[in-house]
Amino acid sequence: METKFCEFCGNKIATDAVLCPKCGKQLEELKTDSSNSNPQVIINNNNTINGAYGRKQCDKWVALLLCIFLGVLGGHKFYEGKTGMGVLYLFTLGLFGIGVIVDFIVILFKPNPYYV
Repeated sequence: METKFCEFCGNKIATDAVLCPKCGKQLEELKTDSSNSNPQVIINNNNTINGAYGRKQCDKWVALLLCIFLGVLGGHKFYEGKTGMGVLYLFTLGLFGIGVIVDFIVILFKPNPYYV
């Protein structure tokens, strides 16, 4: 497969790509047929994962173990990047234990990996 580089972000992409899968910018104008004023647009972009651009990917099992062993200290919240909630869990001992139990159940039913 022949590749080129995106002029906006420098990511390596396919030569026939119209949109960059990393930054999402349009690389070239769509060519229209002179007989048809409305171009047929087909975008096949398989590089997005549930619209997860700019979001942190977390492993379910790591978060679950942190919730079990360090839940009252907010370990799983710090792992997810939720520092404010982590500090709240730290000072209230996991929202008095209730928050840790709820988070354990919620994390247990999340897909692996999940995005925060």
